[in-house]
Amino acid sequence: MKKSILIILVGLLSGLSYSQTYEIGPFLGGSNIVGDVGADNYIRPNKLAYGLVAKWNVSTRYSFRGSLMYSKLHADDSKSDMSSRQQRGYDVDCKLLEGSLGLEFNFWEFDLHKFSRPFTPYMYSGVSVFGHDLLYFQNGEALDYGNHITFAIPMILGVKAKLNQHLVLAAEVGARYTFTDDLDGSNPTGSLDDNLGLKFGNINSKDWYVFSGVTLTYTFGRRPCYYCPPD
Repeated sequence: MKKSILIILVGLLSGLSYSQTYEIGPFLGGSNIVGDVGADNYIRPNKLAYGLVAKWNVSTRYSFRGSLMYSKLHADDSKSDMSSRQQRGYDVDCKLLEGSLGLEFNFWEFDLHKFSRPFTPYMYSGVSVFGHDLLYFQNGEALDYGNHITFAIPMILGVKAKLNQHLVLAAEVGARYTFTDDLDGSNPTGSLDDNLGLKFGNINSKDWYVFSGVTLTYTFGRRPCYYCPPD
């Protein structure tokens, strides 16, 4: 039994070692907050977002993916459809830097070495760690009182296509469910709020942020062994 398990593990690892194909390239798009300030649209990019994406394609269906993203998230009450927010008139910017690791799944087989099926929808999820400004509002102005590091769950849907043997173009929309409610300055924490009572909005719900954009990745690495010419 132990010998059989060992043979299976060796076979799997050998298969992965011969089919390693990597991708790396830039992400460029926009960002928006879904919180207690600004428009409540889930997808409404209003600030530049950019970063770097890297993938390790372990099969034609699965890839391990890592990314590093930056944006200055923006929310503006004047863009909201809610009259109460329009009358309040808050405006906030929050700098955010995110690192993410997880698994990307292709709905169809996506073989980087063949063009019989040149595109596929995909989804991605994992864990994101991000740092952001801590903000509060006083006299209608958003003020900075530090920074904070916390976690989010990314949920990304996209479609990608092979442009040639080495370039893959993808378009995606990725919502991040965060474990914080202070991206937009509505829920300042600690002694700051104890002294001034600055919280507002729904303090029982967490904020979201969304990155929408495109990636252009360059593929490289050893081709699978079944493409090798016979001796």
